[in-house]
Amino acid sequence: QVQLVESGGGLVQAGGSLRLSCAASGGTFSSYPMGWFRQAPGKEREFVATISWSGGSTYYADSVKGRFTISRDNAKNTVSLQMNSLKPEDTAVYYCAARLRYSNRIFYRTRDDYDVWGQGTQVTVSS
Repeated sequence: QVQLVESGGGLVQAGGSLRLSCAASGGTFSSYPMGWFRQAPGKEREFVATISWSGGSTYYADSVKGRFTISRDNAKNTVSLQMNSLKPEDTAVYYCAARLRYSNRIFYRTRDDYDVWGQGTQVTVSS
């Protein structure tokens, strides 16, 4: 049973930085593509970033490209999201997700692509 636990959220001023982490337990973490999503109040959960099982390939939503960096450490079963130059519109609950099903695709950018989700961590950016 794969479980994901996010941490690192908090309150930060616009222009600041935060680093989110997601710790995985169970399963074979090093074989799973991983993703980060976010959900703002009254909005649908949206894709933020994804990383291949090896960490060699990454893909970002246009809204965060150049500001956020996704990375993983397969030895520690963790995936991280470094968020720089934060904006008030980045305020949301951030979720990490794992894809357990095999596919020969590299990137997974929709909610239905993922099988396991964490409980989320709140990020609030003040103006």
